[in-house]
Formats: sequence, structure tokens, C-alpha cells
Amino acid sequence: MLEEKKTKVKITFFVILVGISCMLAAVVTDHWTVLSPPFNKFNTTCEAAHFGLWKLCKKSIFMVEEDPEGQGCGPISLPGAKNCSYFKHFSKDEEAERFEDKTQKEYNLSAAAIAVFSLAFMLLGSLCIVFSFGKGRDYLLRPAGMFFAFAGLCIIISVEVMRNSTKRMIDSEETVWEKYYYSWSFQCACASFVLLVLSGLSLLIISMPQMPRNPWETCMDAEPDTMEPID
Repeated sequence: MLEEKKTKVKITFFVILVGISCMLAAVVTDHWTVLSPPFNKFNTTCEAAHFGLWKLCKKSIFMVEEDPEGQGCGPISLPGAKNCSYFKHFSKDEEAERFEDKTQKEYNLSAAAIAVFSLAFMLLGSLCIVFSFGKGRDYLLRPAGMFFAFAGLCIIISVEVMRNSTKRMIDSEETVWEKYYYSWSFQCACASFVLLVLSGLSLLIISMPQMPRNPWETCMDAEPDTMEPID
């Protein structure tokens, strides 16, 4: 691999590592969506919630004044008693059973599975980039770019599934939630999608054969044909 090309790959790989870090943060945390019930009283306790791919956490918050962001009960960063439960498809305790219908199990299970697929594509793409630095192995940049592009597509699908899960929770008559907003875990997933898709496309462009700057330089560099004299 040429030095100029190797430098471009290293810069792209650094951006990819940032995208992978963002996605790992999104997968292991539970601040995708923050939920709030209707609330118009003060000097009393209300119960907000936040959830991710794996669990839902409820938090009792003592409200003294109105949330300046207009999110009802909260903000979620205020101190309060916290109670977290994994969704039923990952835990069989009684507390989780109460959340089965409310959290739309099929949606969260799909989002979690798709997110795991994206991590698998990231691993394959990273291995391809590492091995591409070997002599004569720059052809691995093309599958690496495709793997990262696929990872980005999986991420945006997972994000959309979570958006639909949130919408169904808000619209359901079985839940008390009225207001919601997407928190930093959700934003990490969106940032990871942008970084990985752009990096994947960059790797595909880098892996393409370099075109001559002058369309005639290939012909000019060719050795002239020599004609043998005819006896």
C-alpha cells in the first residue's frame, strides 16, 4: 500500500473508531428515550422513566418548580430513588412482567438484535482494515467499506425501530406516559450512523484504482514499437 493511501486509511480508521465508540455507548446505556407522565403539581413527587435496548428505569423525583425545558416530570438528571428492570425477553422476574406489554417487547427485541448485527459488521470491517496494511492486501479495503456501510444501515434501522417503540408506548392507553424526548444514548447512535456510513464510503473510494492525471500519460509512457527491417 502506498504511503499516501495508508495515511488516508489511518485517518478514516480513526473516525471509524469514534463511530464504534459512540455505538458501544448507545448499546450498553439506557438513555435512548426519557418518558414523563402528565404533571402540573409542585412540592410533590412524580415518576419519570428512561429506557434503552435492554432495560427500563423509573425514577421518583421531588418537583419544586416547573421543568425549564417543559418536559413535565424532570429533568431526569435530578436526584431521586431509581428502580431499573430488564425487559422480559432478557429477564423473568416479576417486576419485568409488568413492563412486557408497556414496552412493546417485539420492538425492543428487534432493535437490540439489529444493534448486535451492526456490532458484528463493525468487527469484521475492523479486521479487514488491520489486515489490509499487510503487503499486497489493500484489496481488503473494499469489503471493509461495505461492512461499515452495512453497520451504519443496521444502526439507523435500530434507531427507527426504537422511535416506533416510543411512539407506541406514548399512544398506548395502558401507559401513563404523556411526554417524551430522545436522550444522549439515542444521539450517540445517530452520530455513529453518520460516521460509519461516511467512513465506509470513503474506504470504497480509497480502494478504487487511481486514474491517471493526464489521459495521455499512459500512452506516452508506453515503450515505442520497434519495426525490424525487412530483408
